Amino acid sequence: MTYCVGMSLEKGLVMLSDSRTNAGIDHINTFRKMTYFEEPNERVLVLMSAGNLAITQSLLSLLKEHLHSENPQTNLLRVPNMFEAARCIGDTLREVHKRDGATLREFNLDFTASFILGGQIKGEPPRLFQIYAAGNFIEASEDTPFFQIGEIKYGKPIVDRVVKRSTSLIEAAKCALISMDSTIRSNLSVGLPLDLLIVRRDELKITCHVSIDQDNEYFNLLRSSWGNSLREAFQQLPNPEWLNCSCQ
Repeated sequence: MTYCVGMSLEKGLVMLSDSRTNAGIDHINTFRKMTYFEEPNERVLVLMSAGNLAITQSLLSLLKEHLHSENPQTNLLRVPNMFEAARCIGDTLREVHKRDGATLREFNLDFTASFILGGQIKGEPPRLFQIYAAGNFIEASEDTPFFQIGEIKYGKPIVDRVVKRSTSLIEAAKCALISMDSTIRSNLSVGLPLDLLIVRRDELKITCHVSIDQDNEYFNLLRSSWGNSLREAFQQLPNPEWLNCSCQ
């Protein structure tokens, strides 16, 4: 399991992913879920993945192979815009399904994979897409400026309450980290290290990319401060007076 969140804001993009793929009492695996494709001053694309690791890695391998092609329909460094980039990934995912889908069904395994693609290509604003296992996709909008994949239920209420298109990049990054902390606390299958990446509008390059592990001072401070603040806010809430009983 994993958790990834991508945010499309007026000032740019914020992307955050964990790296846990399997967790047990004595068995923990980690694989990076974030990959980026960059040509400074021309384009930057960031792809985050969730689902069956063999499927997502097959797709990434094919995308990297296609970087040697001059075909603008298959090469992410040659596609003319972000819509075509999302379509390129969707088509490549269908290619993986055509090769592996029937075999997976024979072993009663679902073809599970989902992706968040964010980035900017020169000549258009930053854009954000969510790509599904069937290769179809949707784009973030003014009303829905973020996407989540993987274990989304613990972090979604936090992002829902905070993030708007007008939210600053630094505030959005803080919110993404809090939503990640809530997910990590509630689900062992999501865990450190994290990848936090920011793309500022019109810079056409990665503005900031930070790897966060268990020794990161800011993330540890954020986790403890958020937990303390929640407890304090809870204590300050009035008790329900209509519960007219001795429940102390």
